Amino acid sequence: MPSPPMTSLRTSVLIVGGGPVGSTLALDLAGRGIDVIVAEQNPPDTQPGVKCNHVAARTMEIFRRLGIAGRVRDAGLPPDHANDVAFRTTAVGPDFARIHIPCRRDRYSDRSGPDGWWPTPEPPHRINQIYLDPLLAAEAAAHPRVRFLNRLRLQGFTQDETGVTAEALDLDRGGKVAISCAYLVGCDGPASEVRRQIGARMTGDAMIGRTQSSYIRAPGLAARLQAAPAWSTQVMNPRRSANMFAVDGRETWLVHNYLRADEEDFEAVDGDACLRHILGVEPSFGIEVISRENWIGRRLLADRFRDRRAFICGDAAHIWAPFAGYGMNAGIADATNLAWMLAGVLKGWADPAVLAAHEAERWPITEQVSKYAMGTALSLARVRAGVPADIEAVGERGDAVRVALGSRLLEMHTPQFCCGGLNFGSFYDRSPIVAYDGEPAPTYTMDTFTPSTVPGCRTPHVWMEDGRSLYDALGLDFTLLRFDRSIDVAGLVEAAALRGVPLAVLDLAAQAPYRQKLVLSRPDQHVAWRGDLLPSDALSLIDRIRGAPVA
Repeated sequence: MPSPPMTSLRTSVLIVGGGPVGSTLALDLAGRGIDVIVAEQNPPDTQPGVKCNHVAARTMEIFRRLGIAGRVRDAGLPPDHANDVAFRTTAVGPDFARIHIPCRRDRYSDRSGPDGWWPTPEPPHRINQIYLDPLLAAEAAAHPRVRFLNRLRLQGFTQDETGVTAEALDLDRGGKVAISCAYLVGCDGPASEVRRQIGARMTGDAMIGRTQSSYIRAPGLAARLQAAPAWSTQVMNPRRSANMFAVDGRETWLVHNYLRADEEDFEAVDGDACLRHILGVEPSFGIEVISRENWIGRRLLADRFRDRRAFICGDAAHIWAPFAGYGMNAGIADATNLAWMLAGVLKGWADPAVLAAHEAERWPITEQVSKYAMGTALSLARVRAGVPADIEAVGERGDAVRVALGSRLLEMHTPQFCCGGLNFGSFYDRSPIVAYDGEPAPTYTMDTFTPSTVPGCRTPHVWMEDGRSLYDALGLDFTLLRFDRSIDVAGLVEAAALRGVPLAVLDLAAQAPYRQKLVLSRPDQHVAWRGDLLPSDALSLIDRIRGAPVA
């Protein structure tokens, strides 16, 4: 039988991998008028993994810009299900500590939680990726500029100064598909073929800890709870330590069973017995294990994110233990950083040299965030290794032990689950397309940050006089925020027009943290420049932000 003929396709950007990072990148590019093909090897009805349970506030801001924040927030746990983090000796036992986080019904109005003070129009959202992944893929596939092709496996690609030619295998029909594109982006996960093809090498910490994750259905568990339901239940007893997440808010949970240092063989661990120790139920209690995954926590970072016209984002570029959901969330930040640069080059207003900024900006941030995550993960592992033997003791002695441990866990876990610094504090301090002015960006921790207009920082969110979010007024392009209408900005507007750079001017009432009268915000809502007057050479500023050589 003759081989099926090769199919030839053409697009501006080929995205390999249709998970949350690839789908977000497709949506961002398409929204900027760029044609995209997404090549995903899994069938469209594949059950996504269940490890990620959290969409960060910064990611929700990105989804708001893409017009999908409402649909994302409407999915996941029931509207009235608590987003709290509870600490117990077993899942059905009483709390000995709790972090209060409002349910999604009240998330926009209730600011009582430890993240309620954040200056953002979009609080974080608790949603398992079994709901998020198909939602993002469906949104991408429905866009008229996106061609979402399932059952395609990348086999290789070549590139030259004019473009990329990729070859993929049609896993259903057996034929080959050749895809010509200007740029290729690998969002193809930890085993990335694109990463292998560009010769990037992963380095870092290959072993942080072992975890056995069980996705379970237990219809009778909710009735056994002695305390109010929680989104995350942290379990610590002398037998097991675990983190249990509510998935549907009714009968399904994801249980991360943290293996002890002496448990080096996953197969030697009785997962079912562990589950019962974690839940606090008898052997006859009904538990259905829907799926089980054994995995090793790592901190690995690719030594480069690009080879000429080929890029990697998300898990293809960096891997670390699922911590505060920041694997996926950092990947989505990669995608939105790259999208506007690619769009600018493809539309002709950005110099191709602008693409060097992607690695210059994202690599240091990834290293910072991954080290924060690793450090806290290791600290928590040490706490789990030293669970007091009398943690379950009845009476005053046990109460005192639980109060002390609860206080320690609240101190350690609140920055993880309410990580304002990771959301808003990171900044680009080595970018070739940012006009720095000598003032250092404010330092940040996992949970603390200072909103700032220092170039490279996230453009601080404020509410406008008309009640709108600033982010709703920024649009997709560069925006010059002007806090004094008397300042003539025609020189910058004319310089942008000369180079074809899309630039809008937005007049605002002065308010903190905006100290300068002019702030230039990039398409990805990061500060590119600021000042009280236009620079003497406005054209040089425009050339810098679009990646062109500056004399």
